[in-house]
Amino acid sequence: MTFAAALHTEWIKIRSLRSLTGSLLAVPVATAGLSLLICGMLGRPEPGSTDFDPVLFSYYGLNFGQLAAIILGVIAMAGEYKNDGIRISLAAVPNRTRFYAAKLAAVGGCVLVVGLVAGAVSFLGGQALMDPGFGIGITDQGALRAVIGCALYLSLISLLAAGVAALLRSVTGALSVLVPLFLIVPFVVGDLTRGGGAADFLPDRAGQQILLQHPVGTLGPWSGPAVLAGWTALAVIAGWWSLRRRDA
Repeated sequence: MTFAAALHTEWIKIRSLRSLTGSLLAVPVATAGLSLLICGMLGRPEPGSTDFDPVLFSYYGLNFGQLAAIILGVIAMAGEYKNDGIRISLAAVPNRTRFYAAKLAAVGGCVLVVGLVAGAVSFLGGQALMDPGFGIGITDQGALRAVIGCALYLSLISLLAAGVAALLRSVTGALSVLVPLFLIVPFVVGDLTRGGGAADFLPDRAGQQILLQHPVGTLGPWSGPAVLAGWTALAVIAGWWSLRRRDA
């Protein structure tokens, strides 16, 4: 089977399996929906706040959207090992590298598309709902970068999750690693905008630098996502090694 045919097969899986379709749709719904809700309810920084960032404020729901992206990547990859489904997939695509690449391309590509929608809706809608004098326009510094960056961030997160899932071969095992890494550790080490130290190099902290109008800390708006891309590359390579070297 050619790569194009393998990619088409993976796309069919995503659009036909309810768990995958639901996770994919949850990415923009959670990201944009919660972002608009917060912008509409609050609309301005808290009194006395000195670190208000109007761009980042529009992406309040990103932490919830990234959870959906993680779940999608994990289920798409680790779900293959449920009931020996991986054997059927590899029978159709014996070249494991081709199968793995098609899986990653389908997952990452789908999340990239819905991430662009989520990024645009979150920013444009969020800024419109903010109180007068606090919102900014799409042409202001960091705005368009954040819209694109939201999609890149979510796509990289889904690929990282798929790589970890390929390595661990378990939905439960992969989520037990990824959920604390993204949703617990960052709150333990401190707030994103404070910056400083090794905490800046955590996957989510590094990647979300692109969502700040005026990034602070060790990493910049593009070097941060580059660090996240490095984390993703390590996970993807580890998953590829596991798929190539271990029995199905």
